Amino acid sequence: MPQAAEDETFRHTDWYAEELVDRHFVRCVFSDVDLTEAVSRGASFTECSFGGVSFNSSRHTDSAFVRCVFRRCNLFEAEFTGCKLVGSTFDQCELRPLRVSGGDWSFVALPGADLRGAQLSDVRMREADLTGANLTGATLARVDLSAAQLHAVRFTGADLRGSDLTALDPTAVERAGAVIDPEQAMVLAQSLGFEIR
Repeated sequence: MPQAAEDETFRHTDWYAEELVDRHFVRCVFSDVDLTEAVSRGASFTECSFGGVSFNSSRHTDSAFVRCVFRRCNLFEAEFTGCKLVGSTFDQCELRPLRVSGGDWSFVALPGADLRGAQLSDVRMREADLTGANLTGATLARVDLSAAQLHAVRFTGADLRGSDLTALDPTAVERAGAVIDPEQAMVLAQSLGFEIR
């Protein structure tokens, strides 16, 4: 296994289209780094800080960003496949259009995030903080949102079929035109106090 970079700072570094394969970073600081079109596979970032980093059109597969902080980063057209982002925080980031397939995003903090049109499928987002997030027109297919914070989320026109909505209070979100399946309808009806007979 390659030796991990620990407690290092990378500033104004050009990693355009860099291939980060099995690279490991611990408590590193990335400031104004260009990771446009970069590709990571099997890479891990643990307790790292990303400030003003460009992830435009980057592709990440089976990589981990655990307890990381993303501040004012641009993730335009970034893709995450089978990645682990447990406990990471996104603050003032450009996240559209984001594509996430599989992986574990539990305990991720995305309060107030603009996720319009995001494509999220088969991803675990248990206890994620999505308070006030804008998911208008987004697709959340088979997403585990159990115990997630969903107050004031905008789900207008979103496709939520197959996702765990047990934490959703339908009266506390914008939901016009959102699509759910019959099983979810039963769960939401029961959460509103209806008896299904």
